[in-house]
Amino acid sequence: MAAPRALRQCWAFARRPYGSATSPDPPKGRFLQYLCDRFYDIENLMNFSTKLPYKNLRRKNAYYRYTKDLYGDNAAAAFFVLTHSGRVRFQGQETWFCVDERGKFSFDFLQLRDVPVEAIDLTGSVLNYDGLDNLEKLTALKSLDLSRCPHVDDWTLGRLHVFKDSLEELSLAGCPQVTERGLACLHQLEHLRRLDLSHLPSVPVPGLVRILVEEMLPQCEVLGPGPGDGLAPVSGTQTSGDRREEPSGDRRAGEIPA
Repeated sequence: MAAPRALRQCWAFARRPYGSATSPDPPKGRFLQYLCDRFYDIENLMNFSTKLPYKNLRRKNAYYRYTKDLYGDNAAAAFFVLTHSGRVRFQGQETWFCVDERGKFSFDFLQLRDVPVEAIDLTGSVLNYDGLDNLEKLTALKSLDLSRCPHVDDWTLGRLHVFKDSLEELSLAGCPQVTERGLACLHQLEHLRRLDLSHLPSVPVPGLVRILVEEMLPQCEVLGPGPGDGLAPVSGTQTSGDRREEPSGDRRAGEIPA
């Protein structure tokens, strides 16, 4: 009887919780959550895996201070753009510097480190608010393409005022976090001539927002939704099928038309 009693004591000790939860049995379909609740190392691993994407995003948008001190603002901005698989064009140049099909790029742009950067294309990149630290010193930037950037939000648009003296073209097409509150910050871009606002899912009434932006920037061509997109029809309006023929002035009331 001693052996079975010892086995029962060992089994009871093995079933003791080693985490913060005290549920005796794991719920069905939640085995990983069960391990997380009973073992602190699993819980720490889960927390680390949750924070890892934010750490990677912060690292990719870090400020390239060493490159800036060594080669200048324009070369540092070009290097930042190319590391994000973007494109960059310098003033007076027709060719763009970009990555190849293997994601590699040439460092020939360092020969133009004293030439201002004129155009940047960061379509689909992970640029966010912090990443603009690498671009804010570009005093001659005329074109900026931020299309389909998932982390560009209203706070990011609030920092674009640093380009108010030079920026002429801006694309925000397909940015899921941009709302009408962020678009209101663009009034400071006095030299803006072209603005693309296509496919902004967080803007509730894109047609009305486009009208307001056009009034805010009268010198700018706004591309995107039509003036009536997102606007509900006014109650009481009649369509062409609901219109009825009104009696002419020559016809008497109650008279049957011939």
